[in-house]
Amino acid sequence: MGEGTTVGVDLAKEVFAVCVLDARGAVVERKVLRRAAFERWVDALSTSLGPCNIAMEACGSAHHWGRVFAARGHTARLMAAEFVVPFRKGGKNDVNDAEAIAIAACQPTMRFVPVKTVEQQAILAWHRMRQGWIEERTALLNRVRGLLAEFGRVTGRSPAVLMAAMARLVEEVDAPAPMRAIVQQAREQLVQLDARLAACDAQIQAHARSSSQAERLRALLGVGPITASAVVATVPDARLFRHGRLFGAWLGLTPRQHSTGGKTRLGSSSKRGDAYLRGLLVNGARSALQAALRTAPEKATRLQQWMVVLARRCGYQKALVAIANKHARMIWAMLARDETYDPQAWQRHARAATPMQAAAAPGAA
Repeated sequence: MGEGTTVGVDLAKEVFAVCVLDARGAVVERKVLRRAAFERWVDALSTSLGPCNIAMEACGSAHHWGRVFAARGHTARLMAAEFVVPFRKGGKNDVNDAEAIAIAACQPTMRFVPVKTVEQQAILAWHRMRQGWIEERTALLNRVRGLLAEFGRVTGRSPAVLMAAMARLVEEVDAPAPMRAIVQQAREQLVQLDARLAACDAQIQAHARSSSQAERLRALLGVGPITASAVVATVPDARLFRHGRLFGAWLGLTPRQHSTGGKTRLGSSSKRGDAYLRGLLVNGARSALQAALRTAPEKATRLQQWMVVLARRCGYQKALVAIANKHARMIWAMLARDETYDPQAWQRHARAATPMQAAAAPGAA
C-alpha cells in the first residue's frame, strides 16, 4: 500500500473514525479511535502505510490536522461537508461518514479546500473574535435600551447617545439603586468591549499594511483594511479558481440555478461560502454605491456610472449584491494575476461587437 491509498477521517473532539481504501477503492481497514490513540495512529501511519491521501471534511480543526498530516509526508485533502453526503451509505454514523469521505475524495471531479497556514488562521482568529464581540456589543446595547424603556427612559439609536444616557443615569440620585447598579455594570462591559474591538481593528490593520496583497486590494473602492485582510487570510491561492466567476460563486454572490430542458432559471443569491467575507463585500459595495450616487455624473468613473445605472434598473438591494460580485471578480483578477488595481483596464480588453453593433458599424453591408 502507500501511494494510491486513500484514508477517510471523520474528525471530532474525542472520537475519530478512520476508513482506509486501497488503490482500487476497496475498504481494507476501519477503526474508531479515541483522541490519544488517534494521535499515536497518525504518528505510525507513515511507517505502516507510507505516504497516503488523507481526506477530511473542512470542519473545525480540519486545517490543524491537515498540517499535521502534511508534515508527516501525506497529502491532506479537505472537502466541503455537503459534497460528502451523496456518498454516505446507510444511516449517519462515524464509520459510515469516514467511508463516505474516503470515497468522495477519490472522485476525479471533487473540489478540495486548501489547507490554511498557522499565520492565516491566527489572523482569521482576530476576525472571528471581532465579529463575535460586535454581536455581543449590539445585543448588550439593545438589552440596555429595552430595560431603560421600562422606566420611561427612551434614548436615541446611536451607541454614543446611549452611553451618555447611561453615564447620566448612574449619577442620578432619584433613580432606583438596583437600576443604577446594573446600568453601571453594563456600561463597564461596553467599555471593555470597545477596547477589545479597538485592539482587533489595530491588529487587522497592521496585517493589512504588512501584506503586499492586502495593500493592493485596498486600492479598490469599497475594499478597506478589514476586507482586504480577511480576503488574503481566507484565500491562500486565488489561482485555485479558474476565473473570477467561480470565485464569486464560491462566496455565494451568484444566483441559484434551477435549469432544465435547456431553459435557464435563476433564483436568489445562493449565500454559500464564507458568510463573514460575503458580508464584508456587501458592506463595501454599499459604501461604493453611496459614493457613486453622490458623485457628479461628469466626474464619475466608468465603474461608478455602471453602479448608478444598475441601481436604477434593478433596485438598491439587488445592486449591492451585483456590485459585491463585481468586486469579488476584480479581487480574483488582482490576486490570481498578481496585478495592481487599474481603473482603465477595461480599455485593454475590447469586447467583441454584438451582431446589432456590427450591423450598425460604418461600412457594414
